[in-house]
Formats: sequence, structure tokens, C-alpha cells
Amino acid sequence: MRTRKTIPGVDPKLLIKDAGKLLPVPARRAFLRGATSLGALTFLTGCDIVDSDSAERALLAISKFNDRVQALMFQPHKLAPTYPESAITKPFPFNAYYSEDEAPEVDGETYKLQIDGLVENKQPWTLEELYKLPQEKQITRHICVEGWSAIGSWTGARLSDFLQRIGADLTAKYVYFICAEGYSNTIDMPTALHPQTQMTFRFADDILPRKYGYPMKIRIPTKLGFKNPKHVVALVVTNEDRGGYWEDRGYNWFSGS
Repeated sequence: MRTRKTIPGVDPKLLIKDAGKLLPVPARRAFLRGATSLGALTFLTGCDIVDSDSAERALLAISKFNDRVQALMFQPHKLAPTYPESAITKPFPFNAYYSEDEAPEVDGETYKLQIDGLVENKQPWTLEELYKLPQEKQITRHICVEGWSAIGSWTGARLSDFLQRIGADLTAKYVYFICAEGYSNTIDMPTALHPQTQMTFRFADDILPRKYGYPMKIRIPTKLGFKNPKHVVALVVTNEDRGGYWEDRGYNWFSGS
């Protein structure tokens, strides 16, 4: 009979708790009620936990399970809550992996949004051309993975309309974004086509400030904040999951809010 070893530097109870945090709330409750030992976690993930590396694999398995559950639960036409002007958070917080004075400076005069992948028209778009797209305002909540949230006013064009305009293959699996500061992010096509997913050009009725993503961010109120790329310089329609800055560092891929 195989003896299960203690994981060096890993508290079994904390491991179970961390795994549970990666699940949607209903599944999390059931998981935490039943997963009272490393044996239960092993059973659920198929990973035999005998050291810290296998513990990491178990958590990754739970994370991938969470992604699948959230994708199945996602309703492509269900809208995120909207709010009145009076509810806007002032000042709206800045948040990034760099400081505010390190936010990239993009020259709007020479800016061109690069288009690639499974699209008919790969002609780059200038900022002036993007500003001419039909636009609408949304006042929605930004939810950060760190646990805080804030309500902001965002104005821009629906990403779904833009994808249709450039002849994107809407049966493709993903849309991948590249940003001026080296950030990147992949979202699923159903989220890209959601009516509130927006190519944002204005914040609080003013041109999008540098700290919030000038000249364009992708506002996705159905996702956690880190899935909302800023300073976007390229868009790729693809069937390949190209990951993202935080996803490549272990964050959940789907990350619905």
C-alpha cells in the first residue's frame, strides 16, 4: 500500500481552501464541504499529491475545471448590471502591474490598430477611423481579482460590430489582443460578441486618459479586470489560445466576474 507523503511547505487545509477559491460560488461550497483531505483533492483532480509539484498540478486541474464550468455557465446575451451617473466611483482607481507614471505613452497621430488572423480585411485602422464608428456609453462595474471594485463610465464601439465590419470569422474560438506595454490577453469568441464588450475610446465623457488605456482599451464587464486589456495596438482572430500576461502566470483563463 502506497504511503502518502507530507508535502514540504504545504498546509493541506490551506491547499484545499486555495483550490476552492478557484471555483464558482455554488461549486465552491460543495467542494469545501467534501474536500477535507488531500485524498479528496487527489480524487477530484486525478493528481496524486505527494510533493509540492503535484500540489501545483492539482490546483491547475481545479483551475481548468473552473474555466470549463464558467464557460458552460456563460450566457452570451445576459447583461452585466448598469448604474446611474450618481453611482460612478470618484476618483476611479488606477491599477496595473506598473506604476501610473510608467503607463505607456501612445502617439494618437501615428497610431494604427493592427488586424490579423481569421479576418477578410486586415487593413490597419487609424484612431480617427476608429472614432467614427457608432458608439454607445455604458456605466458598469470593474471588478478586480484583488477583491475591490469600482463603477466607471465608458464610451466606445461594440467589439461585435467591429468584428463583423472587418469580416472576422465569428465561428473562430478566440480573439487575442496585444498592448503597447507588452501586455496580452486572449478572450473566447462568445465574450467578444457579447453586446457589452466594447472598444473603449472615452472615460467619463472625455478622451480615454493614458492611465486608463489610451488610445483604446477593451472593456468587458462580464470579466474580471485583468481580462480588460488597455493600450491595445493589435487584434487577432484565431483558433489558438495564445494565453495572456496573467494567465501565463497562473491566473484563471476564463475569469468571469
